[in-house]
Amino acid sequence: MDQLQPLGTLILKSLGTQILLDLENCNPDLLDDIDLIKDILKEAANLAGATIIGETFHKFHPVGVTGVVSIAESHICIHTWPEYSYASVDIFSCGDDFNLETASQIIEERLESTDSFSNLIERGLRQGQSNEDGDK
Repeated sequence: MDQLQPLGTLILKSLGTQILLDLENCNPDLLDDIDLIKDILKEAANLAGATIIGETFHKFHPVGVTGVVSIAESHICIHTWPEYSYASVDIFSCGDDFNLETASQIIEERLESTDSFSNLIERGLRQGQSNEDGDK
């Protein structure tokens, strides 16, 4: 990940990549099942090469689920709106061995989304920014 990327007129030292994934026309029954949502996010993390280090999920009433799977590489988050057949997913990685595209594809397929779009964002430091202590 330690590579320089153009950012408009700035140069960015990439420290990670983030995918913002909007899933439309999902199966609303799946979006309201907290245990299934947990399983899908953990499956996506594992099959995409991540190391899971924690998780937290919450079931809303009357409908909806929110949750995060913390991974050594960063995180996979979801928030669902079954009443709109919609899910918002955020996948961030600062590691080279975790495949964000694989994770997003698994989540999209498992939630039976028929229409999705995503934004890929490189995250990091602008040229000239540094950490003089060398800490991450």
